[in-house]
Amino acid sequence: MTPRDPHDADAAVADGALPPQASAVPAVRPEPDGGDLGLEGGGDTVWGKRYRALTLGIVTVVSLIAFEASAVNTAMPVAARALDGVELYAYAFSAYFTASLFAMALSGEWCDRKGPLTPLFTGIAAFAAGLLVAGSAQRMWMFVGGRAIQGIGGGLVIVALYVVVGRAYPQRLQPAVLASFSAAWVLPVIVGPLAAGTVTEQAGWRWVFLAIPVLVVPPLAVMLPALRALPPSERSAGMNRRRILLALAVAVGAGLLQYAGQDLSWLSLVPAAAGLALLVPCVLRLLPKGTFRAARGLPSVILLRGVAAGSFLGAESFVPLMLVTQRDLSATAAGLSLTGGGLTWALGSYTQSRPRLEPHRERLMGLGMLLIAVSIATVLLALTDSVPAWIVAVAWVIGGYGMGLAISSGSVLLLKLSRPEDAGSNSASLQVSDALGNITLVGLSGVLFVTFGGGDIAATGPTASHQPAAFGAVYVAMAAVALVGAWVTTRLRPESR
Repeated sequence: MTPRDPHDADAAVADGALPPQASAVPAVRPEPDGGDLGLEGGGDTVWGKRYRALTLGIVTVVSLIAFEASAVNTAMPVAARALDGVELYAYAFSAYFTASLFAMALSGEWCDRKGPLTPLFTGIAAFAAGLLVAGSAQRMWMFVGGRAIQGIGGGLVIVALYVVVGRAYPQRLQPAVLASFSAAWVLPVIVGPLAAGTVTEQAGWRWVFLAIPVLVVPPLAVMLPALRALPPSERSAGMNRRRILLALAVAVGAGLLQYAGQDLSWLSLVPAAAGLALLVPCVLRLLPKGTFRAARGLPSVILLRGVAAGSFLGAESFVPLMLVTQRDLSATAAGLSLTGGGLTWALGSYTQSRPRLEPHRERLMGLGMLLIAVSIATVLLALTDSVPAWIVAVAWVIGGYGMGLAISSGSVLLLKLSRPEDAGSNSASLQVSDALGNITLVGLSGVLFVTFGGGDIAATGPTASHQPAAFGAVYVAMAAVALVGAWVTTRLRPESR
C-alpha cells in the first residue's frame, strides 16, 4: 500500500485546470524558525523534541494500517471459509480499495476547507469501526461491509497525514517524514503474515481484526497537542460537492470494472461498459488537466505515481503464484522472496531524503523507474528451469529500491509544487492516481494471464502443466509500463516562466 488522489481546491480545479501558479509555489511557507507549529528552534529534526510526538504518532498510525494490510492476506482464506462466503472472497479486498478511492477524494476537500485534524481522527475511528465489524461478522456480506468501512477510514487518514506533513513540518524536514512512511511498513511487512498466521491458528481469525482497534488510542493521544497547534485552513468556503460526487462515481466505476474482471465472459461486458462510462469522464475531471498527456510539472508527478505503483504491483501479484506453480517452491518460500523488496523500499526512501540529493530529485525518480523495469524483466529469467529461483529475490531487492526512490520522491515533489491551500487536493490526486494505477494495471495483468493460458493453472493448482507464456506476458507488459514511467520522469520539472 503505498504509498494517490484527485482534488484541487477551487471550482477551476474541479473542472480539471490547475491554477497557473500552482507549480511555482511551495506547499509549505518557508519559516526561519522551521515550520508552522509556532515553536522555536529551526535546527531540529523529525525525531527532535519539537516534532517527536507528532512523528511518533504518524509512524504508529501508518504501521497499524500496514500491519493490517499484510495480516489480512493471511487471515482472509480462513475467514471466507468460516463465513461460508468464498464466492465473495475477492470483494473483501475490492471493497476496501474502492471505498478508499472515494474517501481519499473526500479527505482532500475536507482538509483544504477545515484542516486535517477532523478528517484524520474521523478516518482512524472509521478504520477501527471497520475492524470491529469485520471481526464480529456472522455473514460474509457483513465482513465485506466491514472491509468497506475500513477503506473509508484508510482513505481519510492517508490524505490527512500528507496534509499534516505539509503544514506541520518545514520543507527541509518533509523528505525525512515521508521516508518514515515507507519505513513504517518494513516491520509489519516482515512480521505481519507470521503474526497473523499464529493468531489465526491459536486464537481464531477474528482476533486478527478485533485486536487492532485498542491500539489506535495511543497514537491519537500522542498527536493531538501538535495537531491542535496547526494553523487553521485559509479556505472558508464549503466543500466542492460536485468533486465529491465525481469521486464517488470513480469508485463505483472502478468497482464495476473489478466485478467484470472476475469473469471474462460476454455478460461481463455490461458492467465493464458501465464502469468505463462512469470512470473515464470523471477521472478526466478529477485529476489535474494534462495528467494523461504527461504535461510538465504537477500533472506528470501525479501520473507517475499510478504508473509506478500499478506496474510494480501488477507484476508482484503474480510472483508467488509463478514460484509455486512453475518452480515448485512452497508458499512460504515464495512469499519470503518478496520480503527483501520491502526492506530496500525503505532504503530507497531513506536515500531520496538526503538533503544533498534534493537538486537531483527528478533524476532519482528516473533511476527508480529504470530499476523497477529491470527488476520485473529479471523475473522473466526465473521461468527458465536452468536459472535458480532465488534470482526473483534478487530482482525484487532491486525493484523495491527503485520504488523507494520513485514513490517517496514523488510525494516530496508534489508538496513542493503545490500551494499550501492546495496540498490536500493535490495529495488526494496523488493517492487516487496510485489507486487507479493499481486497479488498471493489475486488471490488465489478470487479463493477459488468462489470455495466455494462466486459467488452466488457476483451475488445477500446483500440479498443472507449466504455462510460462502466461507469466511472461504479465512481466513483459509491466516492464514496458515501467519504461514508460521512466520517460514520464523527464516531464517532472515545470516549464520555466
